[in-house]
Amino acid sequence: MEHSESYITPVSSEPRKPAPDTLTYEQTDEVNDSPIEQVRLTVSITDDPSLPCLTFRTWVLGLTSCALLAFLNQFFGYRQNPLYVSSVSAQIAVLPIGKLMAAYLPNKSIRIPGTKWSFSLNPGPFNLKEHVLITIFANSGSSPVYALGIITIVKAFYKRKINAIAAMLLTQTTQLLGYGWAGIFRKFLVDSPYMWWPSNLVQVSLFRALHEDENRPKAGLTRLQFFLVVLISSFSYYIVPNFLFQSITALSFVCWIWKDSVTAHQIGSGLRGLGIGSFALDWATVSAFLGSPLATPGFAIVNILASFIIVLYIMIPIAYWNNLYEAKRFPIYSTHVFNADGGLYNVSIILNEKTFQFNRQGYDDYSKINLSIAFVFAYGLSFATLAATISHVALFHGRTIWRQTKASVQDNFGDVHTRLMKKNYDPVPQWWFHSILIVVIGLALLTCEGFGKQLQLPYWGVLLAIALALFFTLPIGVITATTNQQPGLNVITELIIGYMYPGKPLANVAFKTYGYISMSQAITFLSDFKLGHYMKIPPKSMFVVQVIAKLLCPRFICFQLPFFD
Repeated sequence: MEHSESYITPVSSEPRKPAPDTLTYEQTDEVNDSPIEQVRLTVSITDDPSLPCLTFRTWVLGLTSCALLAFLNQFFGYRQNPLYVSSVSAQIAVLPIGKLMAAYLPNKSIRIPGTKWSFSLNPGPFNLKEHVLITIFANSGSSPVYALGIITIVKAFYKRKINAIAAMLLTQTTQLLGYGWAGIFRKFLVDSPYMWWPSNLVQVSLFRALHEDENRPKAGLTRLQFFLVVLISSFSYYIVPNFLFQSITALSFVCWIWKDSVTAHQIGSGLRGLGIGSFALDWATVSAFLGSPLATPGFAIVNILASFIIVLYIMIPIAYWNNLYEAKRFPIYSTHVFNADGGLYNVSIILNEKTFQFNRQGYDDYSKINLSIAFVFAYGLSFATLAATISHVALFHGRTIWRQTKASVQDNFGDVHTRLMKKNYDPVPQWWFHSILIVVIGLALLTCEGFGKQLQLPYWGVLLAIALALFFTLPIGVITATTNQQPGLNVITELIIGYMYPGKPLANVAFKTYGYISMSQAITFLSDFKLGHYMKIPPKSMFVVQVIAKLLCPRFICFQLPFFD
């Protein structure tokens, strides 16, 4: 029987006695046998299954955090340097609120109308597992809804309208599709002790610092004291680059010294050049695109740095100043598309206004599409990244995956954390995942084939995108779980559908969204499941929180776009 799967209890039940927040190491006979040193040093090997999880506080604070982060990150995602508010912000903010609710809310049972069940407004002290589930809510809402980019393209760039129901179904199905097959890979990406998800250890460490009592070492600080010092210092410094001196967000000394030189700006500009000699004093700028370097393993940082130097400081300058693909006619670095004269490309000229399809004659009369040389390399290396991902996983992790496949049949692999989870909690049934997958695929087909086929993507395109995402989920999941870097499918999906179904711009972006984002959402689901695995959260509670958050997240942010104007 699963312990504390829900906060709901029969009306006649007595209030639960408050359970301790954590157990001591002496209260367990388990051995910390995790093969990853960082996990052994960070994650506790104790568990208290009696702690309530899905409480009134969890739902109120979790849904509020999900709604707030969903709105903020979608809103600020349109910036040149996107501002990202991570779930760590909610993780910190909800702690005092949760403790206040535990201190002042009455211990009163509220009956759910029409049922035999009730819940308590205050089931006891605000505990660690409630805090984790609230953070999972926030995690689910912290990522912008990628499908809204399609709606933005249609409305802002193509000046057309899209059916509101189709838009809502598009956002909903792309958010939930990956959850349907995430259950297939739990054995490999969650239960496996070798898939350690570095970014999760940051949150685990913070949870333990906030909830566990710790003796202060001599001439040192406890983890909580150190955290508070860093929090206050970083908060105080944030005022400097964002309010007092915004120019230090990016400092380009080469451009300052040779301010009238085009070449100097190409070399030194951090916005339109190579950024040599340019650096940022704003943490939001530093972590805007690759995430926080503090959560990335050292070997991955070295790999990224070496690749960055080779590509940006060697390959791109050689290609540009040798005028490869007439590169000198365009900026050395830009994400825009250009015509043959070097001006911005007018997309409306090559689109048929009535059918909203590619106008070949208009394209031949106007200009071929041109990209900056840096963007050309970015696209080309994206294909190399995916090929390298498959090769790397096959060569370095293939034997481990095969052993786990055989061991999973006998259910005899895993470390101390996997053993504790199997001992104390029931797993999520596979049919829960299969049900989501079947329903969401049906809704995705309806979205693309119905509503006047506004999205231009046929049914076979949806199924192909799903197959592509399913194929890449495991190898990309392995890379993400071991390096904290996630390769994307956005480029290869554009190429595949562009070749198979040319001349349909919305079909292209819809295929990319179903192929890329469903895979990304599956990995997000598995990452959060691993966090719950480390923190010993009942799997069914994790599943319920994640699915409900993803169901509500698009609704929290879709009102940012006026569908009916």
